Amino acid sequence: MRNRLGMVFGAVVAGVLVAGCTGNVGDSGGGDRKKLVLIPGVADEPFYISMQCGAEAKAAELGYSIDTQAPTKFDAAQQTPVLSGVVANKPGGILIAPTHATAMAGPMKQARNAGIEIIEVDTALDDTSIAQSSIASDNTAGGELAARTLAKLIGERGPVLVINTKAGTSTTDARAQGFESAVKAFPGITALGVQYNNNEAAQAASIVTATLAAHPDLAGIFATNLSSAEGAATGLRNANKLGQVKLVGFDASPKQVEDLKAGTVQALIAQDPASIGAQGVQQAVAAIEGKPVTRTLRTEMVAITQSDMAANEKYFYKRKC
Repeated sequence: MRNRLGMVFGAVVAGVLVAGCTGNVGDSGGGDRKKLVLIPGVADEPFYISMQCGAEAKAAELGYSIDTQAPTKFDAAQQTPVLSGVVANKPGGILIAPTHATAMAGPMKQARNAGIEIIEVDTALDDTSIAQSSIASDNTAGGELAARTLAKLIGERGPVLVINTKAGTSTTDARAQGFESAVKAFPGITALGVQYNNNEAAQAASIVTATLAAHPDLAGIFATNLSSAEGAATGLRNANKLGQVKLVGFDASPKQVEDLKAGTVQALIAQDPASIGAQGVQQAVAAIEGKPVTRTLRTEMVAITQSDMAANEKYFYKRKC
């Protein structure tokens, strides 16, 4: 009997100690339900910094705190430990841009099973059962807009190439698919397909060099992300084809805006990352507070050329908030 009482007393003491270490009894296993964490695809990227700015402003407005933790490369192997570390602190919600449509499913499911509200921003998993909400640009529509923009720039004639980043990245794959679908409406344009640069500008430059060797009459390139556009520009510059082969890039980071001003690229398809961040916070807060959540939200995009840059400055991405 005395041993049994001792065991009960020990269990009570242990419970008190655990409660003292993890927070209030009755909360989600400890942690702070008023705290959010943003896990972008990669650190120090103006698109994600602009998203962070929008998220921080909306969180402050709604009375929540938000922290940002990002991997140093856009890679599932690097994003997974970042996510695991965040989960250990049990925030109320996580806004995450999964770096792979399938590889991040397991880690994100573990986060959800820990009682954390999961909101996808920018990119998304193939498995739609894990996140509460997904907020992103309509990337298919963005690819279609790129096709129409490039077609106009090249007079609707000639071969065109798509340079994509990593296969399995939901956003850029949708852009490429949208482009390839829309370009079929222009019978004078020959689509040369999609090539991948593994998110390395040097590889994109090599792709352009090889393509020009096989197709010296190349008329245009659609680059689905920053590294693709920068590498494509380098390849065209090396071949003395800059400006002659029309280049449409995606996003409006400071470097890309400079390239547009200089004529290195002829058009940019700009997203609205601040709006994605703000809406991500809104959906996370709604989920935490037991209010209705919208499963899928899409933000607008715009094609920007040299002639209309001033009218579209609000779409230029930031280096800091």
